[in-house]
Amino acid sequence: MTVHPDDTVHPDDTDRSDASDRVDAALWPDVATVPTGPRAAVAARVARWMFHRVARQLPVRIEYPDGRLVGAHEGAEILPRMILRDPDAFARRVGTSGLIGFGESYMAGDWTSPDLAAVLEVFATRMSTLVPPALQRLRALYVARQPDSELGTSGNTRANVARHYDLSNELFETFLDETMTYSSAVFDSVASDSVASDSVVPDPAPSRAGTGPGQADLAPAQRRKIDRLLDAAGVGPGTRLLEIGTGWGELCLLAARRGATVRSITLSTRQRDLARHRVAEAGLADRVQIDLLDYRALDGEYDAVVSVEMIEAVGHDYWPDYFRTLDRVLAPDGRVALQAITMPHERMLATRRTYTWIQKYIFPGGLLPSVEAIESVARTHTGLRVIDNVSMGPHYAQTLRLWKERFAARATDVTRLGFDDTFRRMWHFYLSYSEAGFRSGYIDVAQFVLARTEPTRTGDPA
Repeated sequence: MTVHPDDTVHPDDTDRSDASDRVDAALWPDVATVPTGPRAAVAARVARWMFHRVARQLPVRIEYPDGRLVGAHEGAEILPRMILRDPDAFARRVGTSGLIGFGESYMAGDWTSPDLAAVLEVFATRMSTLVPPALQRLRALYVARQPDSELGTSGNTRANVARHYDLSNELFETFLDETMTYSSAVFDSVASDSVASDSVVPDPAPSRAGTGPGQADLAPAQRRKIDRLLDAAGVGPGTRLLEIGTGWGELCLLAARRGATVRSITLSTRQRDLARHRVAEAGLADRVQIDLLDYRALDGEYDAVVSVEMIEAVGHDYWPDYFRTLDRVLAPDGRVALQAITMPHERMLATRRTYTWIQKYIFPGGLLPSVEAIESVARTHTGLRVIDNVSMGPHYAQTLRLWKERFAARATDVTRLGFDDTFRRMWHFYLSYSEAGFRSGYIDVAQFVLARTEPTRTGDPA
């Protein structure tokens, strides 16, 4: 994978050799402080050795402050650029905190890149082999575990949700389109395709910046995604629809316009309030009920259940509860349509108890399931079976690219809302990190259909 040479730096990536001095220690204590002491010094030496070992094998250009270059093709100019501004701080953070330190180092300005997603894609493509096997076996000894306070219990979930979704509706408005939909879109190249068993949505145009679907395509692509899910769940006039995870209300609106009666639940106060406002403005309040409710407290019976990228917040230990809830509230002949971000099963098993940068700073308590986990948990704990799934990872890469562009273009507005430079760098890292995951194929997103019918599938998902 190569990119054209580009000396342009993202607005959040301007010269920040003293960026850590400007980090608010009260808001970002682990970003403001570089690890010190004997343990950190030893860990830094190990991290420096490992980083050099890995860098020499990768198609990436590592640039040091003294002009030194490290990479699989040292001196090559058509490579993603990783610019180290403070190599010692970078090594200390990575050596002490692993991938959490890697992200914190970016937040602090220890390193930067004119194309962050391209650099992260290189690492993501080789994620399973970056750490030597001998050290991987010692993973449990040096990788942090999730704090008990962030596990997906009924007591913790409201706070976990609030930390992300209640940041500010206005913040999300800076990068989402008019539908306020915060999940993968499906672009026009697949507008006429039907959801088919074991299928893959055809890739959109190439996902490099400046190519492929543009900003004007995003809102139609989001509505197309929702219509696919509603079609898969059989939602039409008179359908009693349950939505688990309201978002900001677009699915409620589209389902109600089909003639369905909708109950939607969320644990985000700000999402609920804006979704209710949008429903009332559309004149659909008589068809839509939006409740602040944990999924475990649901009652009633529904002809269809739709849940879009909510299972990722449930947590490994609570997936059985989630699927038992789906089974309990679904009418005998009903269908469930889920959209879920997935990761390879082996990586899920290896990381399910560890604490990641994404969990610490973006989605506390979350974990991406694998396709195998979704099928197994449903089969073991419910009468539901996956009867269809469609993979569409490249579409999420495109969606994230467009969100990232919009977020960068609205940097002044983000600052005006009260979010500082460290937050903007964190959010840029999050969007780029996610885009890289989908571009590399390390993570995927799929739409699943479940029903009380034995599956007719003939093979594993492509």
